[in-house]
Amino acid sequence: MALKQGEQNIRKLAKVGGGNTYSLTLPIENVREFGWKEGQKVVVKADKKRKRFIVQDWPVSKVKK
Repeated sequence: MALKQGEQNIRKLAKVGGGNTYSLTLPIENVREFGWKEGQKVVVKADKKRKRFIVQDWPVSKVKK
């Protein structure tokens, strides 16, 4: 079901596996814009002061030669 104009950024939390984990869908437009792929690692940080989550690309470790 397509979302109406202005509702694209409204998402619901879903409980996963009956445990203590929740999932959240991300807008496909943003995922494509960032160049993220399925199974890619991301870092999720909680900003408790502002009550928000920050999702960032996993930093790639550089190997010293």
